[in-house]
Amino acid sequence: MAIKKNRFFESHSLSDHEKKNFSILELVRRNGPITRADISKITDLNIVTVSNYINTYINEGLVAEGGMEASSGGRKPTLVKLREDHGHAMGLDLGHTGAQGATMVGLVTDLSGRIIARIEKPREKDSMDRIIDKSLDLIEELMNKKGVSKDRVKGVGIAVGGVIDDNLGTVRDSSKDGIRTSYISIKGLIEQRFGMPSFLGNDATFAAFGEKMYALPMDIEDVVYMYSDVGSGIIIKGGIYCGASGSAGEIRINYPRNGEYLRLSKNLSFLLPLGLDLGLVSQAKKLIKEESVKSNIAGSSAKDLNKITVEGIIESAKSGDTLAIELLEDAAVNMGVRVAYLINLFNPEIVIIGGGIEKSGSLFLEPLRRTVRKWAFEEPANAVKIIPAHLGKDSAALGAASVVIKDVFIKA
Repeated sequence: MAIKKNRFFESHSLSDHEKKNFSILELVRRNGPITRADISKITDLNIVTVSNYINTYINEGLVAEGGMEASSGGRKPTLVKLREDHGHAMGLDLGHTGAQGATMVGLVTDLSGRIIARIEKPREKDSMDRIIDKSLDLIEELMNKKGVSKDRVKGVGIAVGGVIDDNLGTVRDSSKDGIRTSYISIKGLIEQRFGMPSFLGNDATFAAFGEKMYALPMDIEDVVYMYSDVGSGIIIKGGIYCGASGSAGEIRINYPRNGEYLRLSKNLSFLLPLGLDLGLVSQAKKLIKEESVKSNIAGSSAKDLNKITVEGIIESAKSGDTLAIELLEDAAVNMGVRVAYLINLFNPEIVIIGGGIEKSGSLFLEPLRRTVRKWAFEEPANAVKIIPAHLGKDSAALGAASVVIKDVFIKA
């Protein structure tokens, strides 16, 4: 039996009441304590409507009154603020199969988004079914963390790398050498075992929403998040866009399982992913080993190229290593072409670069921006800002928890 799709992913599918719930409560979350008059002014809702909604939230324990704002005359307006302890939100990032140093991150936040419990564990290269089993254990472990009240956990968001079918609640590993398929409904398993709502999404999609909820101004509505070279997250008119089945944002093609891949690979290089590390590690190994290019990337491990990491390449580039700088520039040009394509397609206000490569700063971002200016149309290129991600390795897990917070708000 198909699981009903989570309607709140696409903002246009929300009712007028749900949209008002979210806009008011999100404003209180970000800017509280705040007066009803200020909420009315910012949301463009009349003061009576705002007061009715706020009174409902107070009765439900979501919002509390506290304190008075200074007044130049007359009655001092009452401030309202979010009751952060009204509920908990749980977010999981299950990581990527086969990625070097891949980890699983699980965390619990209060309704303000403040982290109250966090667990990080290595993710082994394993089947998706086994990863799903481990995610259930991770939820159980988080439930028993100090400060977490089981009866206050309002739901769990699960961010996972792979092709999502939100209608069935399933995920398929899309990496070239991944163990490919899980038709187990992770959503169904969670809801059956823990009795709480669950929300499955692509890691890039949830990372985009995390940046939107934590790091961007509320009035930024159109965003593309580049999760290194493994996918993109799309925010349109303030809402997550995940497509008909939940898999939107895959800026690559499916791998043909025959010789056709080799025949087409050169012509379709624009759509062939280089992986979470943007191909930096493999290219560095090739140039050092096969072409004897001099570099300090390997450092003391020159005889063991398997110790080369993206982080090491970034640090070498920052110290002036020529090969490392050239590797980052080449990777930036490759990603820049994809970003230009997405900018032409979606015309976003913001493009966020994440997945770890943002740690390289201007060494990566500047050649990427130059490439975008070269390949994107002038009008959308002038309108967009390309910025690094702010949330680091917690981006997808925080985005997954934010999905739960949004669900609580729209249902208030």
